[in-house]
Amino acid sequence: VLLQASGGGLVQAGASLRLSCAASGRTFSTLLLAWFRQAPGKEREVVASIARGTGNTVYADSVKGRFTISRDRAGDTVYLQMDSLEPEDTAVYYCALRRTGRPDYSAWGQGTLVTVSS
Repeated sequence: VLLQASGGGLVQAGASLRLSCAASGRTFSTLLLAWFRQAPGKEREVVASIARGTGNTVYADSVKGRFTISRDRAGDTVYLQMDSLEPEDTAVYYCALRRTGRPDYSAWGQGTLVTVSS
């Protein structure tokens, strides 16, 4: 499975961005799609995840009410709508895929940089 992320950029605080991530290849066993981020000097953290089949979502407390994760009907593209961006959201954002029966995220996108200026 290959994941291709896009949509990052430089914005001012309070602005919005939408990230996209398209999965290709053997996606039929996908259980979860997620967005992670890693800020300079910090560990990677999960931002949000969505179940490919049910559409159930989970968010980190830091982004609840500001970010929305969604997927297309086929479940092969995942989006992250980021509103009311804050400088603390500055990070490289990665999409990731977890397969059924696997405890880990086994496929990762290349990362897209989001920079929020104050």
